[in-house]
Amino acid sequence: MKTLAELAELVGGRLHGDGSLPIEGVAELDVAGPGQITFLTQGRPGERLRNCQAAAVVVPASDYNYPLPVIQVADPYLAIAVIHNHFLARPFQATGIDPRAVVGADCRIPAAVSVGPLAVLGDRVRLGERVRLEPGVVIGDEVVIGDDTTLKANVTVGQGCRIGCRVTIHSGTVIGGDGFGYATDSAGHHLKRPQVGIVQIDDDVEIGANSAIDRATFGKTWIKRGTKIDNLVQIAHNVVVGEDSIIVSQSGISGSTILGTGVVLGGQVGVAGHLKIGDRVMAAARTGLHADVAAKSVMAGFPAIPHSLWLRVSALLPGLPELVKEVRALKKQATAWQTGAGQEQNPSEESPS
Repeated sequence: MKTLAELAELVGGRLHGDGSLPIEGVAELDVAGPGQITFLTQGRPGERLRNCQAAAVVVPASDYNYPLPVIQVADPYLAIAVIHNHFLARPFQATGIDPRAVVGADCRIPAAVSVGPLAVLGDRVRLGERVRLEPGVVIGDEVVIGDDTTLKANVTVGQGCRIGCRVTIHSGTVIGGDGFGYATDSAGHHLKRPQVGIVQIDDDVEIGANSAIDRATFGKTWIKRGTKIDNLVQIAHNVVVGEDSIIVSQSGISGSTILGTGVVLGGQVGVAGHLKIGDRVMAAARTGLHADVAAKSVMAGFPAIPHSLWLRVSALLPGLPELVKEVRALKKQATAWQTGAGQEQNPSEESPS
């Protein structure tokens, strides 16, 4: 439990109301009750707060006279996330290595870890402090995992991969499976190219459930610091994803493509191989990126075009059937006019005497 004043200090907000008010949790505006704090990002406060039962609200900075205690901040959405994480934070509790886990030879495992039942660690694995491996996790030989990292149930990490500190990888994800590379002979048979590189995941990355990040053919597939990856994402061999990028569910990035810093890919975005996607590029859902994209571009459509142009094109699409009918009618009129004009220019078979 925290006082409202303590929460205001936590987020650097301006407090209006009783700072000694006890707050024990966070809830959405429509369901928050006594003892809970909620938030309001937009809309008319009077209408939104009329039936609010929360003890306090995090709100944008304004001159509005709120009917209950508030913390005013520049970004309520960010502030409530900080507060919510604060309430949910729990100290790490080391449970050690479950007797049903399997640990290979020459592993370096500190005392402050939690390794769940049926987890399997290969040879020469190195775990940092406060690492949590949930049941069924499989770690290949010579994997290195940094401090405070959590691998949820049934995550697989292939041989030699490197995972940084404070990383979270959700259930069913595969890190370091073989990249998809084949050479085709003259008869059309496909020969697998060896995939001998690794995956490197830097600090503070989060990867959703059932995603796949393939090991490099040579060198490394690299997910840089602070990137967040949703469920069901495919990242191919030798891809580099820049710092603080966001990749949303069902997106796929083909081999050897490089994403800059702060790139945002919406759901089901497809990115072709060997491209360079600049810093701060944003791609709307279901965009197909087929060529290099300059920094700070906003793209949409398949194949991708600038988002502003895509909006104009999309606005025209509902009218296309009627437009086609009109064009066909005009074409028919033009053909009739040309035929009539040609007949007028041709002399009749009977010439004047």
